[in-house]
Amino acid sequence: MILEYSKLIELPTFAERFDYLSLNGVVGESTFGGSRYLNQLFYNSKEWKEVRDIVIMRDEGCDLGCTDRLITGTIYIHHMNPIRKEDILTRSWKVLDPENLICVSFNTHQAIHYGDRSILIPDLVERYPNDTCPWK
Repeated sequence: MILEYSKLIELPTFAERFDYLSLNGVVGESTFGGSRYLNQLFYNSKEWKEVRDIVIMRDEGCDLGCTDRLITGTIYIHHMNPIRKEDILTRSWKVLDPENLICVSFNTHQAIHYGDRSILIPDLVERYPNDTCPWK
């Protein structure tokens, strides 16, 4: 199944978007192995930095594009469909297409790849006047 940004943003909640992207705890095979230098060259390229900026502006710097989840630390750009060495060498559509990219926080990125939901920042609880008052 090919994951698409346009389908992801139709999902209204962070949890639904996370579930759409989650690998369910199955860590994939090594994607670059001894050729890790290729992805480092790529992530420092002008073309990557330009598309990265476009994705950050599109998602307004929010985790999984959810406007109530502004990323306050480093913003990571996640490839929704994982890329491999061959994708970088051939400049596959998966590498630079904003339809395959989404802003994520570090914790969300780790949780997507390793299936550890416990590291996700929980939803904010809507507070009401006197909701913590023990005598009411």
